[in-house]
Amino acid sequence: MSAGTETRPLRGAGRYVSSWRDDEVRAVGSLAEKFFTDLLPHRERWEAQHQVDPEIWMNAGALGLLCCSIPEQYGGGGGTFAHDLAVMEAQSLVGELSFGNPVHSGVVAHYLLTYGTEEQRHRWLPGMASGETVAAVAMSEPSGGSDLKNLKTKAVREDDSYVVNGAKTFISNGATADLILLAVKTDSSAGTRGISLLVVETADCPGFTRGRVLDKVGLLGQDTAELFFEDVRVPTGHLLGEVEGQGFAQMMSSLPQERLYIGLQAVAAMEAALTETIAYVKSRQAFDQTIFDFQNTKFVLAECATVTHAARVFIDSCIQRHLDGELDSATAAMAKWWLTEQQGVVIDKCVQLFGGYGYMREYKIARMYADARVQRIYGGSNETMKDIVARSL
Repeated sequence: MSAGTETRPLRGAGRYVSSWRDDEVRAVGSLAEKFFTDLLPHRERWEAQHQVDPEIWMNAGALGLLCCSIPEQYGGGGGTFAHDLAVMEAQSLVGELSFGNPVHSGVVAHYLLTYGTEEQRHRWLPGMASGETVAAVAMSEPSGGSDLKNLKTKAVREDDSYVVNGAKTFISNGATADLILLAVKTDSSAGTRGISLLVVETADCPGFTRGRVLDKVGLLGQDTAELFFEDVRVPTGHLLGEVEGQGFAQMMSSLPQERLYIGLQAVAAMEAALTETIAYVKSRQAFDQTIFDFQNTKFVLAECATVTHAARVFIDSCIQRHLDGELDSATAAMAKWWLTEQQGVVIDKCVQLFGGYGYMREYKIARMYADARVQRIYGGSNETMKDIVARSL
């Protein structure tokens, strides 16, 4: 197989069909897969500049691939969560991960829809759906990572504004975001009840500065940045839901859905890696036979195929439960930690079967190997996920 060849992943050798896919969801997934495949020729340039070209957002919006599950009255696609999942799954299958839509459509848009006022929804969601507005969520801080209970960024109310001071790091879409959902302390004496979420419009925002775009091990095309706030004034009307102290509860309620996205991305990556590897070992010759003909290769692939299929059934179960309103935080945490761990195991075994070529970034499997590692960290570390599970027992 040549370095540039892209293949479609297996799904239970064509026998297994996810319960949450209907014809419309499959159509959205197919459209998204073509869209992301067409972006592949730009990947190296985006990796060098650490961000996609701005017009990509508008192109995705025009195709209806942004905010798929946001109601039409707010400019969205009017679909279900399954339509959003189909877009994000296609992105992982193709392997073009520079585009920051999962945070934009999967996280920020749903905070606004679920907790925003009518005025806030109409103000921000249409621009996000069209791609005119790029959104980010800023929770992690330099001093505490994702320790949300001990935020240092403060927002002090003065008349009709909040004055914000603090810093954030590891922020996806941070260097280009027009809209930032910002976690702050509005009452330092109230513990988690003193946390609120503010919506910051970055244009003409004195005191707001973007730091460096972070140099990551993988996901090189993703825009991930540091953000700084020095006496930034945010209108009180930009407090999400317009009630102080609700931020921690809002975040805790929304994180299971984010973890479901991460789990699905893990499974799609495993499927893509397996397909890529099967094609490679069947075409690569060594010692007068194909790599596939060696018994060890068959056993390794059998193990990977079994784990990947079990992972698919697990994530599909979680997705269906979420669509039915029945997915609990502990199960979402199980999905996030276990599926991302299996992603690392499966892709590592696939890299080994590629031999030296598996370590060359011109091959998709090498990029998948580097991109997979952070899955066990963001969205809540896997150690934190296990703690959530343990507390539910």
